[in-house]
Amino acid sequence: MSSQPPSPQTEDQPESITPEQPDPTWAAPVSRLKTENVPASAVNLNVEGRRLMGPIQGFGQLWQKTYRVRMSGAQATPAQVVKVWKENFQNFWPKGYQFYGRMTGIKPGEVAVLNLAGPGGIQAPGGLPLISTGVLVIYADDESFSFMTPQGHMFCSIITFSAYEEGATVAQIQALLRASDPLYELIMRIGGGHKTEDDFWHATLRNLAAHFGVQGQVQQQVTCVDPRLQWSQAKNIWHNAAIRTALYTPVAMLRKLVRRDN
Repeated sequence: MSSQPPSPQTEDQPESITPEQPDPTWAAPVSRLKTENVPASAVNLNVEGRRLMGPIQGFGQLWQKTYRVRMSGAQATPAQVVKVWKENFQNFWPKGYQFYGRMTGIKPGEVAVLNLAGPGGIQAPGGLPLISTGVLVIYADDESFSFMTPQGHMFCSIITFSAYEEGATVAQIQALLRASDPLYELIMRIGGGHKTEDDFWHATLRNLAAHFGVQGQVQQQVTCVDPRLQWSQAKNIWHNAAIRTALYTPVAMLRKLVRRDN
């Protein structure tokens, strides 16, 4: 018995199926973070091998915080503001806080190391950071970009930086966050954690506006989305970056002394 010939191709039947291409604005999924080309001057702790931790995995109350600055009079579109922001992200941070990302600017999939000071730019002895942690750039397009935090960071959070048109260009930072563990939650409640966080982003937006020749007034909106604590996540304290950085500091200071003597 002869076999039937294949049916002819019709217009409704594509000759081949093209695999769906990954969206270049999103980072590829990762199970653990990996740092690359971190400057020798950075304290690179609590990032390599850490897992991402979104708000669902946090311990403390869930907050949504939105900060905005209106750039009245600035001749810059939202896309131009975000382009400058991505290319010069570190330069808009307050003194004492360091963002060690790629020289090419903010791009999806980039892992950055953060060396953070305390309130008022206070640092550990020897000019070392109080906290060494990091972020992953999970999204970036022409008018926004977003970070997600790893285990040990102060917050289990997603934070988005954007700009939009509303009579004038408005730059915005919006964070959805929980304190990662009981110690961080205690600092948020009685140790000035909320004020430190707010002051940091206010200063960042003022610096961004000043770059475009605007003396902007930052507006802030804060909502407690969920006041409950997630006690099942209290174990996150094992990765607490503040504790681990404090334990590392004497070692780092000793290394500096040895190098100086040699």
